[in-house]
Amino acid sequence: MIQNTLWGAGGWRGYVWGSRPWRSVVYVGGGALAGAGLLVVLVALGVLGVALSLVLVGLPLLAALALSGVPVAAVERWRVRVLLPYEEYEGGSPHRTPEEPGLVAWFRLRVGEAATWRELAYAVLLALVLWPLDLGVLACAVGLPVLLLGAPLQLALSGGGGVRPAKLWLVDGYPGAVGTALLGLVLLLVLLYPLGAYAVARAGLARLLLDPREAELAARLVEVTRSRARLVAAFEAERRRIERDLHDGAQQRLVALSMRLGLARLDAEPGSPLAASLTAAHGEAEAVLGELRELIRGIHPQVLADYGLAAAIEDTADRCVVPVTCALDLPRLPEPVESAGYFAVREALTNVDRHSGARRAGVRARHGDGVLRIEVTDDGRGGAGAGGGGSGGRGGSGLTGLADRLAVLDGTLTVASPPGGPTVLTVEIPCTP
Repeated sequence: MIQNTLWGAGGWRGYVWGSRPWRSVVYVGGGALAGAGLLVVLVALGVLGVALSLVLVGLPLLAALALSGVPVAAVERWRVRVLLPYEEYEGGSPHRTPEEPGLVAWFRLRVGEAATWRELAYAVLLALVLWPLDLGVLACAVGLPVLLLGAPLQLALSGGGGVRPAKLWLVDGYPGAVGTALLGLVLLLVLLYPLGAYAVARAGLARLLLDPREAELAARLVEVTRSRARLVAAFEAERRRIERDLHDGAQQRLVALSMRLGLARLDAEPGSPLAASLTAAHGEAEAVLGELRELIRGIHPQVLADYGLAAAIEDTADRCVVPVTCALDLPRLPEPVESAGYFAVREALTNVDRHSGARRAGVRARHGDGVLRIEVTDDGRGGAGAGGGGSGGRGGSGLTGLADRLAVLDGTLTVASPPGGPTVLTVEIPCTP
């Protein structure tokens, strides 16, 4: 790892022929330019902010000065990623996303984060110390050898009157100019090594101050988990809204249409073409109504909302082609938990119907010790898996999607399905009644 960090994948022997030296030159040179410009900006913000603070106009400038490290840090993380492609360097931001929209919420959150002040400290260090150091290293490691390399050109431009490359010694002939150029080439190749080491050390200092701390990564993980939970809750609310709209809208209109067609069929002359057409239309309406009811039940079954997970599992088991035995001991649980548990059982029983070749299946569910535990078993051919179809062609994206959905609730999905069976699918979700 250290070898790759310093010299790249080719090692120190192939270092000068790779892209790392030139990336180091760009990194150090970019630091010098960015630091010089940053110094001007910080001084301007500080002077104007203090001078205008008496009339309150300078307060936004002082606020911008305090938060100036945030964009500087973002640029520096990008520059480090450009310099160190051989490392596994993510360079993620340590900042959290505000829970409320608006500039005020963003400012309040940033001011309260320790990362903001570390970034400001790095910006001040870059503006006052690092960029002059970058400039000095670049001048010694690249500028001096380049001036020596240009000795023949300088001599030609002087008209043969003699020159002093880098103000070091007098060169009054082309043999001396060529020798000086060769010396500059050797110096350039040699000094590229300490330049690369300096660039890596410089990037290490940036990472030390700008990379997220463990506590910040943990906070971001909690934030992501909460965000996923909010998305799941919003998704469930949208499912319920769609179910209500279909149930109270399209389904009722289809029921009314079916009744009208039935009454019209009774009024039509038996055996006439009109009666036959009305009979066919009535049958189609009944079929569409049945499909819509199945669709509504699949989106969000009313029995789940009204009576809970146990009743919804029994309803699903009754509609399964394979005989299913249920052993359920469940209280009412939070809606996202009941929904996730129901769809897990439904997906498992759908796989039993379609792929297992089982003669019997069973569902056991209970809540204890703060955990909802559901087991779905069958005596089929086995070969199921949450990550793929298995030898029996089961699982696939359905179980994978369930595992992702359960992960939002800190739940787990495990499948034990040796070839030949039996298959046991286990769902565990931490929750309280």
